Amino acid sequence: MEFGGSPAVIPLYQKILFVLLLVASLAMGVVLWQLRERAHQRLIAGQASAPTEAPLVEPDQLATLLIASDKDNSLLTQVHSLPLPPDPGARSRAVLGKLFDLYAAPDAAHAVPGGAASVTQVFLLPAEPLPAATPTQPIRHLPATPDSDTIRIKVPDSLPPALQAGPPLLAVVNLTSGFAASHPSGIQTETLTILSICATLHANLPRVTQVRFLVDGLERPTLAGHADLTRTYLAGDAAPAESPQP
Repeated sequence: MEFGGSPAVIPLYQKILFVLLLVASLAMGVVLWQLRERAHQRLIAGQASAPTEAPLVEPDQLATLLIASDKDNSLLTQVHSLPLPPDPGARSRAVLGKLFDLYAAPDAAHAVPGGAASVTQVFLLPAEPLPAATPTQPIRHLPATPDSDTIRIKVPDSLPPALQAGPPLLAVVNLTSGFAASHPSGIQTETLTILSICATLHANLPRVTQVRFLVDGLERPTLAGHADLTRTYLAGDAAPAESPQP
């Protein structure tokens, strides 16, 4: 058997196919390189046009908080400097958030867990005259110190005029179910929480004359078994207050 002979010859069509594949590979490499360069240029252009200034932060303003005290069942007026947005609803939520943060502090005079996240939103609606049969709870019915029902809530001098003038409003405070579930049970402590919210809202937005409460967007019979959440609270009445403390 002979193994010798003429060397194998590559057919012409295979040579042509090889050349075509080589050309196609080179062309694809060039296209990918160009696409990469374009993407890189767009990225650089996007970074150059991105804003370099820090996001705007709302300026600090004075806010009056009516802090509940379990020691003597009273409300203590405190003035805090907070970054408050101009929108009345967002402003009300920010003020209540600070109030709840104080209640969640380890040394709180009225200890309630949850903090600012306990209030999800404050809706402001036009207040309407209440029918005679509508249950209400005036602020002046607080368990308070002598003569406290004759002292008016102090409104900060820096409060914008637009937040003071205008028709009366109903504030609907939407609380979380976690806040309600963890709130200490008892008529006194629940009432102090509700009324401190009402008084704080009225102090920072005098147009709020009525307050109602929801829990996770739904009506709830009580806060933690005692304080009625089905009624409308009258926030425009007198509330116990003391000299503002920073």
